[in-house]
Amino acid sequence: MTPAHYALAVFLMSLVTFLPRLLPVLLLSKRSLPAPLIRWLSYIPAAVLAALLGPALLAPAEKIELGFTANPGIWVAFPVFLVAYLTRSLFATVLTGMGLMALWRFLL
Repeated sequence: MTPAHYALAVFLMSLVTFLPRLLPVLLLSKRSLPAPLIRWLSYIPAAVLAALLGPALLAPAEKIELGFTANPGIWVAFPVFLVAYLTRSLFATVLTGMGLMALWRFLL
């Protein structure tokens, strides 16, 4: 491939990445969405987060493992979720998770 082909590939990939973000803004910015649709859309971030976290916490090695030493992530997640709920602070939540995982690995 020539450098022009690489440049064209990068341009087309950036276009494919940018268009799905731009089109909804252009098409929906002047319209108001119905309340039920807005309410339904508000659940999407939580659903995506659950879909990402669920498998990572329950089956980190592609096998469900709930043992105390085999899967520390699931056990550390409980106090981290509590901190997130009580403080509503991303910084406190991440700091708690990192601290507890470091402590877990140090002690075990």
